[in-house]
Formats: sequence, C-alpha cells, structure tokens
Amino acid sequence: MTNDSASASTPSTGRRRGFLVFLRDVLVIVVIAALVSFVVKTFVVRSFYIPSASMERTLIVDDRILVDELTPRWAPYERGDVVVFKDPGGWLDGQPQTPAQPPLMEAVDWVLTLVGISATDSQDHLVKRVIGLPGDHVVCCNALGQITINGAPIDELSYLNLPDGDTAASNEPFDVVVPEGSLWLLGDNRDRSRDARAHQDLPSGGFVPIDNVVGKAFLTTWPFDRLGPIDGHHDIFNGVPDPE
Repeated sequence: MTNDSASASTPSTGRRRGFLVFLRDVLVIVVIAALVSFVVKTFVVRSFYIPSASMERTLIVDDRILVDELTPRWAPYERGDVVVFKDPGGWLDGQPQTPAQPPLMEAVDWVLTLVGISATDSQDHLVKRVIGLPGDHVVCCNALGQITINGAPIDELSYLNLPDGDTAASNEPFDVVVPEGSLWLLGDNRDRSRDARAHQDLPSGGFVPIDNVVGKAFLTTWPFDRLGPIDGHHDIFNGVPDPE
C-alpha cells in the first residue's frame, strides 16, 4: 500500500515541480525584459507622439517619432536638429489636452510601452527645431524676411510651413543671444507654433536648458505611409559662423 501510494504521488509532484520551474523561468524573463526596457527607454531611444501642428510639414498631428537619447551624450546638438524636450516651465500652460487616440493608435502605444520605447508622458514634452546654439546671436528678420545667426542669413523655406505668399521666417521680431547651456527652439509651422518667441517674458527668456532636452528626433514610425527619417536640413546652416 505504501509503495503504491508513493508511486501514485510521484507524477503529481513532478508536474508541480515542473510548473514552479516554468513560473521561475517566466519571472526571470519578465525581470530581464523590464531591465532591458528600462535601459533602452532611459539611455537609448524613446517613442513620442506629435499632439499639435507646430512642426508641420515636417511632423503632423498624431505622428509617432523615435528620439535618439544616446548620441547627444557625446556629440553636441546642431542647428537644424529636431529635438524633444521637457517643458522648462510655462510653455504648456493653458494648452488644450490631447484628445483620446483612436483604438488602433492606443494599441500601438500599448505595444510600444510594453517593449519599453513608448513615452507615456508625451503630453509633458514638446518638439521644435534647434535654431540657436549657446552663444549664438539670433535676429529676425533681415530685409528678405530671413533669420540671421551671428550675422549670416539662413534660408529656411525648404522646411517652413508658411501661408501662401508669405516668405518671412517669423512675423514676430526678436533679437537674442543664446546663453550658455541653452538652446533657441522654433517650430517649422511658425504662425501656429508657440515656441521660444512666445515665451520671452518668462524668467527663462524663452530659452530651453539643454538639460531639458530628451534627444534628437530621427525617425517617423507611424503612420506607415509616413515612415522615414526626419531631416535636420543641416546644410542650411553651413554658412553660419561660430559665435564670437
């Protein structure tokens, strides 16, 4: 009787032990995946969505973009870079909340979050183009409606979204010198972008601390028909001299 009972319980014990081993393996995989996701999201690449029209035509509402967090750690930002940054204070005040996303978009966000490259805090961030680097003297505008940087005009018409017949890079004049550790950031859709120009009355003067910048936007990933690299148009700035 005793031997029979022991023999009968052996398969059950084996199955229980096998299930526990399976749970242990799953737990190890989940922990490793969470650690990898944390490292990727914190140090390598993140995903953001575009909630406004301020960067049209380069980026449009509901675009999903990938942001390179790694390269800027050893290579400085360049004029023309499209960057994502955390609100330095006052930029998002009074802005409308982003409406609920369509179910398919929500599903994409959920998957990206699961693998660790989606930013659940997209609404706390903004995206603009770098126009002025630390030390740059940025002025708008010259007789042709162009912004000048350290005395050199830049022709931005290849990426600006301007009303028909308008060639002025900005209808709001400004004359600033970018302080050390900061950037002067403008949207490509100048007439619909509350960018550095609109925040000059803040204590920051409209400048964004480099420490607030998450990284460079380099790829549009969604919708699929817009899949492709994000152009920095760096050649436009080739003639700009270094600040004095």
